[in-house]
Amino acid sequence: MKPVLLHPSYFGPISQWVAYVNAKKVLFENEDNYQKQTYRNRMYIYDANGRLTLNIPIKHRAALGISNKGHQKYKDIQIENEFEWQKQHWRAFKASYQTSPFFEFYEDELFPIYHKEHKFLLDLNYECMEFVADCLQLDFGYEKTDEFILKPESNINYRSLVNAKTNIGFSPEPYTQVFDSKAGFLPNLCILDLIFNEGNAALSYLENQELKLDLG
Repeated sequence: MKPVLLHPSYFGPISQWVAYVNAKKVLFENEDNYQKQTYRNRMYIYDANGRLTLNIPIKHRAALGISNKGHQKYKDIQIENEFEWQKQHWRAFKASYQTSPFFEFYEDELFPIYHKEHKFLLDLNYECMEFVADCLQLDFGYEKTDEFILKPESNINYRSLVNAKTNIGFSPEPYTQVFDSKAGFLPNLCILDLIFNEGNAALSYLENQELKLDLG
């Protein structure tokens, strides 16, 4: 089986972890240009009012003395830590998942990520995904690309899973969510929603889901 090509994400949506868990080998795209409205700096969680968007603010080019012309590499994107985004996200987790079955089980390990300053978005995302792998009791094995290839033929290209605004046709099986009695099941949220609600059963859930599309 060909290696699966993915983007490092802010924890990542469930669809991305279905691809990761069921891959024989994973290659992370490390040489792409940064794009907005993606899971690079965004996640969706389930709060009392339905789906809630949490974004990591990034530094604009002007603040870095960079020209607005051309593209900026994902690996060069810096986080704007003048905003108290970590406090906002942590409070949202507490409000949304405090009553979930497993939030308290993972809380102490998640806490440090939101109580130290990260400079580069990509570094934070690798740390977040490593946290997820630990929760799933997986060895976080992967390789990184050393060049960007628009149409890679030697890999299964799932890079489009990073696009938060794209309907990928992923239809996961429902699992119990904290507020599903209010708004029903919300699919493909951040992987943390699955972990906080399913705990050790999250890995088995991911192994039994299917991605039917090769997103080129």
